[in-house]
Amino acid sequence: MADILPTAIDIDALRARWGGFAWTAENADKAKTVVGRYPPGRQYSAIIPLLDLAQRQVGAETNTQGWLPVPVIEFVAKYLDMPYIRAYEVATFYTMFNLRPVGRYHVQVCGTTPCMLRGSDDVFAACKAKGLQKGHTTEDGLFTLNEVECMGACANAPMVQINDDNYEDLTFETTTALLEALARGETPKPGPQGVDRRTSEPLGGPTTLKEMVHENHDYREKAE
Repeated sequence: MADILPTAIDIDALRARWGGFAWTAENADKAKTVVGRYPPGRQYSAIIPLLDLAQRQVGAETNTQGWLPVPVIEFVAKYLDMPYIRAYEVATFYTMFNLRPVGRYHVQVCGTTPCMLRGSDDVFAACKAKGLQKGHTTEDGLFTLNEVECMGACANAPMVQINDDNYEDLTFETTTALLEALARGETPKPGPQGVDRRTSEPLGGPTTLKEMVHENHDYREKAE
């Protein structure tokens, strides 16, 4: 469920901080390109990519994963000549949009059945051991932890999405190592962690089309 609106006092503070929000020069060009993908009069269709662009700009300005203060949503709505409530409906529907500040790393742990059966409790335990609590941001502003529904990586369960990257095949130990690497400012390689496979291939490597591991192999001669 989406976060509730901030209180009236928070709104005043948000307007003082974000009331003057405007695209950077680079993002203004991106926004124009996005809107240009749609026919005249259909600019409302650009609301999702533009909210995402705005969230990323806020993230760049705050050194976080980014979020959407109310004045920023209003700016995007005005940019598209869209009623504010229509933009707010989109922002509250999709969990990709954050309605409250988050940390530098937004840790979203899948707790749906496949991940639960494969050890998501161990992932949460590793997060807790590092001081992360569901629905909260750590005091240093580095991590925000949330439990989410299926993110479509069931074959590699359990998994976690951190900002734009997925980390999969996790255990207590590999989750701990992942969080420690991020805290050190490192960039861990996305995908399976601590197992011998790439993406969703079988453990130990592929069992068919093995030549494709190293090159775009042409199998047509064998077929003949």
